[in-house]
Amino acid sequence: MIKLSPEQATAVSHWFAAGPPGATALAEHALAPGVGHWWADRPVSPRAVAVACADHLLLRGEPTALAPLGLAPFTAHYVQAPARFLPLLGCAFDDLVPWERMGYVHRVPVVPSRPPRGVTVRRLRSADAAAIAALGPESAWIHASWGGASGLAASGHGWAAFEKDRVLALACTYFRGSGYEDVACLTVPEHRRQRLALACVTALCQDIADRGRTPSWTCSRDNRPSRLLAWTAGFRLEHEYVHYRTGQPARRVAGLAA
Repeated sequence: MIKLSPEQATAVSHWFAAGPPGATALAEHALAPGVGHWWADRPVSPRAVAVACADHLLLRGEPTALAPLGLAPFTAHYVQAPARFLPLLGCAFDDLVPWERMGYVHRVPVVPSRPPRGVTVRRLRSADAAAIAALGPESAWIHASWGGASGLAASGHGWAAFEKDRVLALACTYFRGSGYEDVACLTVPEHRRQRLALACVTALCQDIADRGRTPSWTCSRDNRPSRLLAWTAGFRLEHEYVHYRTGQPARRVAGLAA
């Protein structure tokens, strides 16, 4: 596949305009410099287009325009694609695991919860990059869509609960679109069940609404804590879908790439 220039990507961005909220926001977010990439089978009048950001991948178009080898760079990605792409994905990777997902949209206003004594909930700023990075590698996914902790800290699209200079919980726009902003959050394990994530998500949702956009939320069907938090924060189910976790390139494909 060929990596598209920003101008070429913008020219085919309408391919994803009619998608569900999370996918639409992902595609638009990946147009921003340094946070994602657009690919196609050819730069002009493409027949198939791929959008990658963090470890997520969207596919659209005609799968017969792509060879399995062209998908080899997308190992360990979560792929959203029409069912017609499944034979191609099955040929490209040694494993393809389906995950049932639920997509929510914010519908119900929620009164902000009061954080515990000594905890402050506020917008992230550039100086918070070190505190975000200090969450450790297991939490690096939260800033992957912004190119790292510094990118998230400087984005203006994150809120966190702080105890002095330590981040206890964080919510951010993970994918930023012109109509929807898809929300992600985390809480450090020892401070869960204190409604800190809820406070951060509530503040972020108000921020998103003030920008004239709608918050969305996606999570695994099996992730009951995430589903409960979404409901409590005012999100309501909009759609259900399946995405696929890719394994290593299939042995035959890997041999061709060697």
